[in-house]
Amino acid sequence: MTRTRPLTDLEILARMWLIRAFEEKVSELYAAGKVAGLIHLGIGQEGSAVGTCAALRRGDYAFGTHRSHAHAIAKGADLRRLMAEIAGRSTGYCKGKGGSMHISAPEVGFVTATGVVAGNIPLALGAALTSVTRDEDRISVAFFGDGAGQSGPFHESLNIAALWNLPVVLVCENNGYVEFSPLSAHTVVERLADYASVYSIPAVTVDGGDVLAVRDAVTEAVDRARGGGGPSFVEVLTHRLRGHYEGDPARYRTLSEREEWKRKDPVARFARHLAESGVPPGSLDDVEAAARTRVAVTAEQALADPPADPAGVTGDVYV
Repeated sequence: MTRTRPLTDLEILARMWLIRAFEEKVSELYAAGKVAGLIHLGIGQEGSAVGTCAALRRGDYAFGTHRSHAHAIAKGADLRRLMAEIAGRSTGYCKGKGGSMHISAPEVGFVTATGVVAGNIPLALGAALTSVTRDEDRISVAFFGDGAGQSGPFHESLNIAALWNLPVVLVCENNGYVEFSPLSAHTVVERLADYASVYSIPAVTVDGGDVLAVRDAVTEAVDRARGGGGPSFVEVLTHRLRGHYEGDPARYRTLSEREEWKRKDPVARFARHLAESGVPPGSLDDVEAAARTRVAVTAEQALADPPADPAGVTGDVYV
């Protein structure tokens, strides 16, 4: 498989800004009634998505969740097709029939996203097994939230991944909340990475606000998998700055908690890091401006596309 050139620091920042601008635009369109359905934004979790995908090659497989705009963009999905899908347009990745929670961009290795909690983890294992049986140099990554840790497929998958020594990286985005409830209401296990030790899977917990720390941790896991060392578990401590879904008032979170996580914003934090490293402020401003301009143009183009055709609702369905 062709190796992917490592992203430069400015390219990492640009990708995080692209995700932030895209999701803020989706929020704006939703408020204006131009986007319908359940929308789950990952604003505040860009460090996890970009840090992880920066460690992958284009042909590696990635599997997302109900909150996967960032994962798809970080993996290289086409912005217009992604926006068109969210807006229910026929030019979307799934012809406007999948919407926000069911994204697929196979041309860049983003196989699928799913609204089924932990439902993507067995799929990632299946793709990893396919890589082994076909003798392909591909690894699989499964993104999932902390709520998946209490599900049967999660534990079954960890067992099988270890038993079969599969080339898979399990990335747990622990944002501290299972929908509207704190993790402590669901389990006495504070660090989900501890689950991996039961199955003898190497595990690490990293700060999701530090995109380079995420990249380095996932790179180590990817290298292990690609070298025949089997699965790894990377727990990313992160936070969503919005509610569970657009329109969620998020009264279950305190004001002080929200302010604390705003200070840990991965995009602003990495921009400060680059400024302290000598990158001119004007260059950093240009990165944000370029991302917002690109997203604005993309949104305008996508909304001008024809809506999904109701007559095609039974198409692309297999039994």
